[in-house]
Amino acid sequence: MTEPEKNGKTPHSLTLENRHMIKATGVARVDSFDEETVIAYTDYGQLVIKGQKLKISELNMDTGKLSVEGEVVSMTYVAGREDQGGFFARLFR
Repeated sequence: MTEPEKNGKTPHSLTLENRHMIKATGVARVDSFDEETVIAYTDYGQLVIKGQKLKISELNMDTGKLSVEGEVVSMTYVAGREDQGGFFARLFR
């Protein structure tokens, strides 16, 4: 049994191709996105993708697949954000 199956988390992977294409699996939802930032949630934390001219080329919530195209500057995981509400809840505190 793999580690994700033991702890009850959905398997998650992240692939960056030439800093211009990100493919992620195990995405539960996308909270917000624009040309500079994509905020997605996985069982392993909030994933923040920053860059320029970003666009979501694939988003399938049934399979948990997310593909983002554009110039990727950074990818960061933030733990503990899921229970604090959505983007607007954090914005208006």
